Amino acid sequence: MGHWLQRNIIEPGKLPLLLALTAFVLTFLVTRVITRLIRAGKGPFGNVEAAGGLHIHHVVPGVILTILGGFGAVASGRHGFGSAVFAVVFGMGAGLVLDEFALILHLDDVYWSEEGRKSVEVVVLTAALVGLMLVGFSPFGVNDMSQNELQDRGSVISTVVINFLFSLAVLSKGKTRMAIFSVIVPLIGLIGLVRLARPGSPWARRFYRRRPRARAKSTLRAYRHDRRWSGPQRRLQDLLGGRPDPVPDRSLGR
Repeated sequence: MGHWLQRNIIEPGKLPLLLALTAFVLTFLVTRVITRLIRAGKGPFGNVEAAGGLHIHHVVPGVILTILGGFGAVASGRHGFGSAVFAVVFGMGAGLVLDEFALILHLDDVYWSEEGRKSVEVVVLTAALVGLMLVGFSPFGVNDMSQNELQDRGSVISTVVINFLFSLAVLSKGKTRMAIFSVIVPLIGLIGLVRLARPGSPWARRFYRRRPRARAKSTLRAYRHDRRWSGPQRRLQDLLGGRPDPVPDRSLGR
């Protein structure tokens, strides 16, 4: 079955990547379903606790699976049954780890808080980037180069460096998502480079300091963008990861 997929559907050598991506997405979705059932007090599931009441977060088995899958994939190469198995193991581990990315970032159990939305966003970004690589895109525009250019090390290095600098420039403009995607699709970096920086970004503080019209236009554009997309983004995050717990109004207790 694996050899048939490699010959007829996907490029040679990309079956492990497909399996890892599939395992990653499915693990995240199944984990979120289980955690939402636990949160609602439904089903046979419950939190895992060690002796003494220590709560074991699923990032712990996720780290173990990621290590096993990563080292196993390196040892087994890109072909064969072993590489497929380790790709699945790695994808499962990565799904468990990134599902609690916010916990790792904040070093606190923020799973059902507003900060916990970062986990869902990171998972979606990761799945999108890996999907782009699966369909043929390579980091920093290397896939757009001809065979003659690929044989010239200078051309490869210059292409990577230029696209990397584009990504850094877009990141300095406060456009994190565009900067991440520009690593795989350099055209996105060019679009981000010609657009106004977000207010408060390093680019805006450096280049808009003496340009009040640019600062005002940047602030207005960021406000309109956030007002237009914050609602749909939150609804998607709630659909995938569950709605965060409401923040108690502390003023009522005074």
